[in-house]
Amino acid sequence: MRYVFVVLFASLISLHSATAEVQTKTVQYTDGDVTLEGFVAWDPEKAEANAPGVLVVHQWMGLTDYEKGRCKQLAELGYVAFAADIYGKGIRPDNRQDAAKQAGIYKNDRDLYRRRLNLGLDQLLKIESVSADKVAAIGYCFGGTGALELARSGAKIGGVVSFHGGLDSPTPADGKNIGAKLLICHGADDPFVPAADIEAFKAELNAADVDWQMVYYSGAVHSFTQPMAGNDNSAGAAYNPRADKRSWNAMRVFFTELFAGK
Repeated sequence: MRYVFVVLFASLISLHSATAEVQTKTVQYTDGDVTLEGFVAWDPEKAEANAPGVLVVHQWMGLTDYEKGRCKQLAELGYVAFAADIYGKGIRPDNRQDAAKQAGIYKNDRDLYRRRLNLGLDQLLKIESVSADKVAAIGYCFGGTGALELARSGAKIGGVVSFHGGLDSPTPADGKNIGAKLLICHGADDPFVPAADIEAFKAELNAADVDWQMVYYSGAVHSFTQPMAGNDNSAGAAYNPRADKRSWNAMRVFFTELFAGK
């Protein structure tokens, strides 16, 4: 009898594990005649009706396994996560030069960038289980800039988290369109974000009475959440596991506060 109980208990654990796995799929959508290919992740047991949704904006290499992994991590926390495709299906730079060229297209045309960001947001909101009242966006490097541009576009999102993103804006007056709360996770030694940009960014937000917070991580440079950046701080971009962990935890606390009571 004891053997039967053990087998039954083990079977129940196995069944629970099988049903609790994070589900994923790719989603094709369009911007005119350009095909975009996003990625969505969710946990069926945690993301029930009226679940919070998080838009994930990729770094300058395009939508890669890195962003997909972040989506899965968010799904494990109970969020429905959708990674937007800014560049277009199949456009995934494989070197820094091509990445800079692609990213430059959107940094130099913020209207185009904002349109692609909002199209990604639209896809997230089309997911039946996502509550339109519980939506946020996060982004990394180029995507951190993008998450802020989404807020500047006036998108109806509750919060934005920018991980080592650029803070400059060619239209600082658009800060008045920001209705989201902001969390900026910044490497204290990031050489790619000038002090002047930081001060101008703060002025932009304060002029618009935006609810914002900025956390600096000591010893961290650009790309501090990305293992593929290597570990050489002298290159200006490098992974920092301590800053990665702390910034992720800061995001979790931010989201807990953001979605509380909704």
